[in-house]
Amino acid sequence: MSTSSEHTLAGKVAVVTGASRGVGRGVALTLGERGATVYVTGRTTQGDNGTIGETAERVTQRGGRGIAVPVDHTQDDQVADLFERVRQEQGKLDILVNNVWGGYENMENYQAPFWEQPLWRWDKMFATGARAHFVSSKFGVPLMDTGGLIVNTSYADLVKRDSDWGDWGHIVNIAKGAVNDLTRVMAFSLRERGVAVVSVAPTGFVYGLQRTQRIREALRTSGGIATLYRTEQPDGETSEYTGRAVAALAMDVAVMARSGQILVNDELADLYGFTDIDGRKPRLSY
Repeated sequence: MSTSSEHTLAGKVAVVTGASRGVGRGVALTLGERGATVYVTGRTTQGDNGTIGETAERVTQRGGRGIAVPVDHTQDDQVADLFERVRQEQGKLDILVNNVWGGYENMENYQAPFWEQPLWRWDKMFATGARAHFVSSKFGVPLMDTGGLIVNTSYADLVKRDSDWGDWGHIVNIAKGAVNDLTRVMAFSLRERGVAVVSVAPTGFVYGLQRTQRIREALRTSGGIATLYRTEQPDGETSEYTGRAVAALAMDVAVMARSGQILVNDELADLYGFTDIDGRKPRLSY
């Protein structure tokens, strides 16, 4: 393991999907802060709640180079075009962060048993989440070589944390479980290529939810479900905590030793010695 100052991300090329706001934005900003060129993708190009253009601009302000690319990650041709552009402009890809996701809308029925859940939630979480991660990886891997890193943002294995999520979270748990299985399969397939693949789970995705704009808005409009989380509590983590976890992994010259693992922010903070932007190491609990 190495996180010494000489191992910055200057000269590295990254793609962060779903980076107009939330976790994706936090990851993109942190990679930019360490000098990386970051392709910021997503569908949001205008509005008041964060756009890919705003994220890319802030990446550049942090010291990297931000490049905004509008992409609907449910459209395979758009994803293929994204990575072809990266190939033509950069000739390589060092870091791929699969973060795009969907299905959090109408959270007021999140606590309903599975037979009362809308079918669109299953479809959206798999199409915009698990499948989108697979498609981006399919087109991104040919640009990657030894030392490359793929990060799938996910949940921790629930068995590992002995969490009882109940009915309310079953669809997202299944979808994130599929992402974790994808991580393991990809890690096995890419070992000889020297590309590491990990899942990174925000601590708040183990014990609650993160303090992101999208989650806050969903909770605000969902009524009583807001009482299930400590999202608004002062010990909640920011999206840049995940960014620092990803950056630490990307700077670790021995990251292949972790390939195939499902990792959590608080554990990575202990391992690599980083904190959230306010100097704390959040450890959430219900």
